[in-house]
Amino acid sequence: MTLALLCSGQGLQNREMFRLLATEPDAQPVFEAATAVLGTHPTDFCRTAPDAALHANREGQILCVTRALATARALFPNGASNETMVAGYSVGEMAAWGVAGIWSPMDTFKLVDQRARAMDAAGGPDDGLGYVRGLPQMAVEQLATRFGCAIAIVNPDLLFIVGGDRRSIDALCAAALEEGAARAAPMMVHVASHTPRLAGAVAPFDKALTSVAMSRPALRLMTASGATLVADPHRAHKGLARQLAERIDWAGMIEALAERGVTAILELGPGRALAEMAAAALPAVSVRAVDDFYSLTGVKAWLAAR
Repeated sequence: MTLALLCSGQGLQNREMFRLLATEPDAQPVFEAATAVLGTHPTDFCRTAPDAALHANREGQILCVTRALATARALFPNGASNETMVAGYSVGEMAAWGVAGIWSPMDTFKLVDQRARAMDAAGGPDDGLGYVRGLPQMAVEQLATRFGCAIAIVNPDLLFIVGGDRRSIDALCAAALEEGAARAAPMMVHVASHTPRLAGAVAPFDKALTSVAMSRPALRLMTASGATLVADPHRAHKGLARQLAERIDWAGMIEALAERGVTAILELGPGRALAEMAAAALPAVSVRAVDDFYSLTGVKAWLAAR
């Protein structure tokens, strides 16, 4: 088996996202590191925080990275095979670098915090993301130009994430439906990630990345910056910083995983969005999400059977 672990982006965080992990002893060091940065234990935060806080940019990023790191530690307490591939979607790539062992959990969370703060400082107060499904890319490009937005992420199966201010996103989605899109709507993300609106966040985040100790990846880490393997994080981190203001080609990432012989994919969550995209794009590959299972025992059994 050649396994790929996919680390999810924000937007699907929820109050039950740590249900399978709360009592897992191997996940506790991750929760402790996250608590030090978030200010509250992630499980308590998800249980008590208002909905707006649950989906705030900084808090959402920290929660999603916590989910991926804690899940990886619980599933692979002695470390995954060094042939395992790992990739992340948007802030999920921060989690992927942590899962690959480039940073300690504490440094990972500190960087996620700095990333989110840089994004909030550079973006507008009404910025956000939306999605359009079922239109050709050229049509979505034209809509984005018309409404002062930009394509943020290209996904498989004609699914595009677009970024801009909320009123423009609303107008773009309405126009997309009029032009025949299967679906289009704003998302619960309050920052225009991966668009030129965040150009001002690149340099501060790059500076933060250079201030933290980095190790060579213990797993086969794929970066969305060109869908390539990271051999030297000291060189690759500039691409990680530029991603804040540059489009991500996730469709290309899925294709690159297939080209490297991936036979099984597990999305660490929260949610199933990446697993659903991968399953549709790679029908010959066995694809699951952690959120498909009732227990981590079930996830481990699925992994063992591959």
